[in-house]
Amino acid sequence: MAILEFLLVIGMSGLVGLFITNNLNENKQKRRLDEAFYQLLENQNSQISLIQLAASARVEAQVAQQYLDQQVKIFSAILDVDDEGDTFYRFPRLRLPPSSSQEW
Repeated sequence: MAILEFLLVIGMSGLVGLFITNNLNENKQKRRLDEAFYQLLENQNSQISLIQLAASARVEAQVAQQYLDQQVKIFSAILDVDDEGDTFYRFPRLRLPPSSSQEW
């Protein structure tokens, strides 16, 4: 009976460990996606393609697509195609306040 309880405790500990590890990985991915998304908005004139986001954040395309789909809904972005046939999302222009380090 004690062996079964021991195995149950070990099994539950393993599941909790997997859950924590998975949660930490998802948080890291979310942070990388957030950083890449806002950096691309600033650098790419508010136009972001899926491959740009996936490569910048270093995540799988499916993960980047889910993230981009959420941002499209939140910011009401428009799917567009450029002259070369590449698709990208056009987000509202990012207008950052002037840096406090700039001199008048």
